[in-house]
Amino acid sequence: MPVISFASSKGGAGKTTSAIILATELAQGTDVILIDADPAARLTRWAGLSRTPGRIEVIASKGEREIQDEIAAAKERASFVLIDLEGSASRLTSFSISESDLVIVPTGDEQQDADEAIETLAQIAMEERARRRPIPAAVLFARTNAAVKSKLEKHINTELRAATRVFDTELHRRTAFSSLHNSGGGLRQLDPAEVNGIDKAITNAQAFAAEVIDMLEESRHAAFA
Repeated sequence: MPVISFASSKGGAGKTTSAIILATELAQGTDVILIDADPAARLTRWAGLSRTPGRIEVIASKGEREIQDEIAAAKERASFVLIDLEGSASRLTSFSISESDLVIVPTGDEQQDADEAIETLAQIAMEERARRRPIPAAVLFARTNAAVKSKLEKHINTELRAATRVFDTELHRRTAFSSLHNSGGGLRQLDPAEVNGIDKAITNAQAFAAEVIDMLEESRHAAFA
């Protein structure tokens, strides 16, 4: 079953939010296990805020000595395994990336964010060489403006898209996305009377999940080509 890691060497890049959004969308039709491998434990905190959406299980990793066994066990019980990694290079991050079928690298469209995304991609490339196998990876623009971008934001966005693989879909800065960290659950559990733009957030999330599935299918076909 596919293993998807969310990796970034920069804190606050949107790893946890992106993982929650993808997990809750995939769980509309199948079982998903989220492994919280970040010492900040934001996934675990989210899971404790309210009843976790059906078909989602959250596991707190016990660390680098256990992570590979945790991934293997999760693959036996769920259709998708998502891993929220810590925001720094470590053996746990290395082990998780090496087990992944796709690594998603969230970033903003600021220069520092883009630089950190490139650094994370370099780490993934090192794992590819060490494991002697391709590890598909793609940058995900998160926390971006849904309306007008500044000239600098457009430039950084364009330059990064020219340099590496980037999701067409961007997860925009939305109240509904940030509200997940306050209320728990998924987008469909939010109260429209309290949170604006839920429908647009769901449409944004669905586009992201669909693109993830397409990438996984592409990688699977390439492996058998």
